[in-house]
Amino acid sequence: MTSKNKEAAKEPIDASDKPSGEPTESKAAAGKGRPTPKRKDAQAQNLHPLVPADRKASRKAAKARMRERENAEYEAMRTGDINNMPKSERLPWRVYIRDYVDARFNIGEFFIPVAFGIIAVSIILSATIQNVYASIIPLIVMYGYLIAIIVDIALMWHTLKKKLIAKYGEASVAKGTRSASYAWSRAIQIRRWRLPKPRYPKRGHWPE
Repeated sequence: MTSKNKEAAKEPIDASDKPSGEPTESKAAAGKGRPTPKRKDAQAQNLHPLVPADRKASRKAAKARMRERENAEYEAMRTGDINNMPKSERLPWRVYIRDYVDARFNIGEFFIPVAFGIIAVSIILSATIQNVYASIIPLIVMYGYLIAIIVDIALMWHTLKKKLIAKYGEASVAKGTRSASYAWSRAIQIRRWRLPKPRYPKRGHWPE
């Protein structure tokens, strides 16, 4: 072998001189631009954290949204906007209960002012009149008034329950609906202070 042939053998072989069927490393790198990632690394890139990066800010934002919703629902109950009230207040039998209670005169509606009045009278009589009956009489009046409230609420619920069953079925008075407690708790509140607000300014508008 001559010296010229020896020098040619030492020169590096160009990748383009290789057969087209044999892929080279340079071609693979040029085609992808980067080495093929491992499966573990590829899966890790597709994972997203289930919790936000800033938990404190997320909780604060959630509380703000909840407070805003509660304020909007309270305003709806105060103004009588039934479409924006809580879902429980939009149930048809609850609307019926409210209209029925608001339409009648309820003895228990004046329980709070009457109770304070009786207590005040009892204190005054006990301080001014040195008599054992002076403090007993107001208590008797108080218990009599409570009995009258209980009887009035029982009669109201007896009639209202029949109307609810006839219109909405047994589901409207089931134990889980708490329709009875909803009715009597509204009946012992002063009418103008009730929430949701009565739909009519005066009594006598009975539900259909």
